[in-house]
Order: sequence, then structure tokens, then C-alpha cells
Amino acid sequence: MPLWKHLMADDGSASLEFITAGILLLVPLVYLVSALSVLQGAAFAAEGAARQAARVFVQSETIEQGAASAEHAAAIAFSDFGITEGIAPIEYSCEPVPDACLTRAGHVTVTVRVSVPLPLLPAFLGTENSGGIPFVARATQTVSRFHS
Repeated sequence: MPLWKHLMADDGSASLEFITAGILLLVPLVYLVSALSVLQGAAFAAEGAARQAARVFVQSETIEQGAASAEHAAAIAFSDFGITEGIAPIEYSCEPVPDACLTRAGHVTVTVRVSVPLPLLPAFLGTENSGGIPFVARATQTVSRFHS
């Protein structure tokens, strides 16, 4: 058999092609699925943390008690999704009186920010270069008109 026919022969190369193409397509797909699941979990965690923080804030007796309860509720929401780092302090805004958050029929808006790193990135990149994806969630609750 001439050399060029031997090089062009397809005998026994289908399994090698399948393994090579499978690895080249499967590895990025697995990484994409894992990255998207981490990001979706962070989005759910941020939304749940903002909602629960706003709920417990408007049910509190004082602003200090409300802020402490909101921090605790947000920490629980983030820990449920395994997020322990990259959580920024919670921000509060109040309407119609910005200085008095717990006025009857007033609105309290809670803003939660978290930055989640992409999975499997090496640690030597550092926290500022790790490719963290920021999430911001806001929730507004109305203070009861019967609040004392």
C-alpha cells in the first residue's frame, strides 16, 4: 500500500475522533453549567436577602433593632446559598421622611450588594482580578399604618 493511502485510511480513528471532540466540547460545557449555577445561586441569594432584610426591618420597634435584624436575616439568606465573602454592607433608604425610617405607612428600601467569583479561577489572581460578578438587589416594604 502506498504511503499516502496509508495516511488517508480511516481505519480505527473514529473512537479517537470521538474522544477528542467530546473532550473539546464537554469541558467548556461543564464549566459553563457550573459557572451559571453559581451565578444563579448568587442572584437568588441577593434577592432573598434583600426581601427578608426589608421585611424584618419594617417589623422592628427601633431603627437600630431593624438594622441589626436585617443584617442577621441577610446573613442567613447568603449562608443558605454558601456565600460567605464579597458581601457589602446593607444600605437603607426611607420615604417619605429620610431620617425617620419607621413612620407609619412609610416605605423602607433595602439594597444588598454581593460579588461572587467565577468557579475554578486560580487564587494567585487575587481578589481584585478574580473576575467577580457583582449582584445588586433591592426590596421595598411598607411600614404598617398601625406601627407604634
